[in-house]
Amino acid sequence: MDSQTVMEELEALGKGRSKKMYISNGAHEPVFGVATGAMKPLARKIKKDQALAEELYATGNYDAMYFAGVIADPKAMTEADFDRWIDGAYFYMLSDYVVAVTLAEADIAQDVADKWIASGEELKMSAGWSCYCWLLGNRKDEEFSESKLAGMLEQVKETIHTAPERTKSAMSNFVTTVGVSYVPLHELALQTAKVIGPVEMVREGKKNSTLKAADDILKQVEKGKIGFKRKYVRC
Repeated sequence: MDSQTVMEELEALGKGRSKKMYISNGAHEPVFGVATGAMKPLARKIKKDQALAEELYATGNYDAMYFAGVIADPKAMTEADFDRWIDGAYFYMLSDYVVAVTLAEADIAQDVADKWIASGEELKMSAGWSCYCWLLGNRKDEEFSESKLAGMLEQVKETIHTAPERTKSAMSNFVTTVGVSYVPLHELALQTAKVIGPVEMVREGKKNSTLKAADDILKQVEKGKIGFKRKYVRC
């Protein structure tokens, strides 16, 4: 299937309500407004096609960029490919839910995420922390360095209140994910979350939100979800 055909199929699946929601969250034209679930039949036809994914991502159309992440072959992507994708991710739904998710299935995930976290750029940092969330929620605990993750928790504790807004959200999610999905540091993550306390996140055009990682961890404790791992990263 070529990119023009995919674009036509995506456009036919677009809904005004979804388009309005995406735009309210930061998407800008071109955007069709395709619900993610509506993409699944098309994704099943194509499966993985990295060349097609690259063409779609380069269109700048939000739905095409999202779909590119669905059909991408992460193990075929280089660090330069991921850097190009993150440079094109103009808002958090692309950086954290397309690029970070795709990176999380690559063997170079932690190395690339570490560099993005250290970049000082809001969406790169957000994608880096988010990538660790996807990794921790899927991969076995022994694939991670406990001391490294402990150091990252300390970094969040020291910097989250002064971090860029989207980065704050990803950092808070990281603390929660360590507390829920990485059993060796559950107690340290919960302690860290309590020291951090509520984090106010300013959202342009919307009411500010308050991030409460400690409450989020404790809710999962009550549900008996500590140690939770998802089977797949990408749906």
